[in-house]
Amino acid sequence: MRTKCWVYGIMAAAAFGGYVGPATPVFAEVYELRIYTTNEGKLDALNSRFRDHTVRLFAKHGMESVAYWVPTDEPQSKNTLIYVLRHESREAAAESWKAFLSDPEWKKVAQESQVDGKILAKRPESIFMQATDYSPLKK
Repeated sequence: MRTKCWVYGIMAAAAFGGYVGPATPVFAEVYELRIYTTNEGKLDALNSRFRDHTVRLFAKHGMESVAYWVPTDEPQSKNTLIYVLRHESREAAAESWKAFLSDPEWKKVAQESQVDGKILAKRPESIFMQATDYSPLKK
């Protein structure tokens, strides 16, 4: 589901006492680019965790999976997972992540998936993005 918020120049003009231009659509939905770097030999374990559990748990907590990638060139092809999630808003993303991280099923899966060693080499990178007005995602 995609949310569109509309901010009207006329309403802003009334509120702030001046003309600010024509009505401008503002799209509240955001995309989150995440990059995970694994410890040596742990990419398969991370992919299994996502395939078997994480994607479903994301959906349970309101996070829409857009796509998942593994780089084709070394060295990243051996230790990197890149994916994009869609959220209704930054606030919704924060709520979803809070619920996901406190989910007892997720805690159990995370613990069980690391019995043979820690999967991630470092904290995941996260970048929030909005599609441009010319992006095919806006159509």
